[in-house]
Amino acid sequence: MYYTYMLRCEDGSLYTGITTDLDRRFKEHLSGGKAGAKYTKSRKAVKIEASWASVSRSAASKLEYALKRLSKSEKELLAREPEKLSSVLDDKLDCNLYETVV
Repeated sequence: MYYTYMLRCEDGSLYTGITTDLDRRFKEHLSGGKAGAKYTKSRKAVKIEASWASVSRSAASKLEYALKRLSKSEKELLAREPEKLSSVLDDKLDCNLYETVV
């Protein structure tokens, strides 16, 4: 199982990434060590706002790519209501490949 996730940072920004283990990856972002992302080292991850499960790395990567190209307002909508993925991205990819993770 692969997960595409959005993190909230201290400065209010959103970071998007993929992983096979949400808990481990979030701890890596929090630690600020080598395993964390350069972006979250400087902006300090606060919490996971949204995440979606998919069965393949390819599907997770496609979702990550699509999420990173959304406007700030669309990203904020998905951070508040991750289940609205299909209403935001249905014209860009097959949203049936993703399941919202609470």
